[in-house]
Amino acid sequence: MYPGYLTDVEGIKVGHAENKEAMTGCSVVICEDGATGGVDVRGSAPGTRETDLFQAEKTVDKVHAIVLSGGSAFGLDAASGVMKYLEEKDIGIDVGVAKVPIVASAVIFDLAIGSSKIRPDLNMGYLAAKNASTLKKSQGNIGCGSGATVGKILGPVNSMKSGIGSASVNVGDLVVSALICVNSFGDIYHNNEQIAGVYDYENKKLLSTIDIMKSGMKNAAFLNTNTTIGVVATNAKLTKAQGNKIASVAHNGLAKTIRPVHTMVDGDTIFTMATNKIEADINMVCVLAVEAVEKAIINAIESSESYEKIRAKRDLF
Repeated sequence: MYPGYLTDVEGIKVGHAENKEAMTGCSVVICEDGATGGVDVRGSAPGTRETDLFQAEKTVDKVHAIVLSGGSAFGLDAASGVMKYLEEKDIGIDVGVAKVPIVASAVIFDLAIGSSKIRPDLNMGYLAAKNASTLKKSQGNIGCGSGATVGKILGPVNSMKSGIGSASVNVGDLVVSALICVNSFGDIYHNNEQIAGVYDYENKKLLSTIDIMKSGMKNAAFLNTNTTIGVVATNAKLTKAQGNKIASVAHNGLAKTIRPVHTMVDGDTIFTMATNKIEADINMVCVLAVEAVEKAIINAIESSESYEKIRAKRDLF
């Protein structure tokens, strides 16, 4: 396991809530003072909320929370619970008649594991926000990672269990951290060695998604049932344009660990949250963001636990 957690960035809180029987949940990242945001959507099957406001020319320049949720598009409802919680805490943009919390969100598809009838909703989002703190550093089958799996080209029966992972890196006072929910169509690699993905449970061996694609198998399950989403947080001072650049470059961490990545059946999305505490070189922040994302993905695989017949790495190797 790599060290660190998203809350290593001062001013960032993380909370999780889940339904363990339904194998779904949500995770929330809160910055009560507001953070400069950024986002980059690379997958072609995304489910998102409030991503337009991250464009550099848009008026709003701070975000108060990012919600990572299961439940496919249904899970976007969890963000309403986070808004409710923040409003009760008097957190948001003052518009005179109210304070409006700015809450963005992205979702994964986890309806094929556990119960498809139970999804993260307003109440679960509220609970995740209520649970947010700087102390708990949970990873694996928790929050948004509850129903995450990887390697699904042959369907759920040949997939492996994944989850949510976090890691943090620093150079001097500069801190860059990542929280990533890994629910990819592709396989997971570490130092160029496959560690999770499509698994042949009968013959007890990993298979390559790319090799299966190249073989032209007719029963390959190219379904919109995937997506890796996450947040990169930093204490660097960033503009919105720079926040978007960080989110864009951070996808290189996905490219280093997931094969294939950013497919037509993934909705890969990364957000940036900058607390604007220290001056930092944008290139250095980009470099550390890639490293943090890569390490967070590996931690997600290493910390996940098996669910019924869908095994996790720790139980197979």
